[in-house]
Amino acid sequence: MDREIVWSRWASDDLVPVAEHISRDSESYAATIVRELVAAARSLRVFAERGRRVPEYDDPAIRELIVRKYRLVYRVHPNRVEVVRIIHGAREMPSSV
Repeated sequence: MDREIVWSRWASDDLVPVAEHISRDSESYAATIVRELVAAARSLRVFAERGRRVPEYDDPAIRELIVRKYRLVYRVHPNRVEVVRIIHGAREMPSSV
């Protein structure tokens, strides 16, 4: 079953500083990372449950994919997947998503 992919405001806002930070060293690498994050999110249309459960949250619907150094955190709904955050792996996860 193909699910709709929806980006939360927070996840969309997370992409900007990721791109800005990386582009200080390489604009092309920043574009590559953003493309990979977007592609990973799109790939969740089918078999969204393949990502691991996020250990910081006690909710089986909240999962993540690791894309290079970033955690693409998403919530699985019956007919859609909501990308909720993009967090650098070295950072603490917010208390709620």
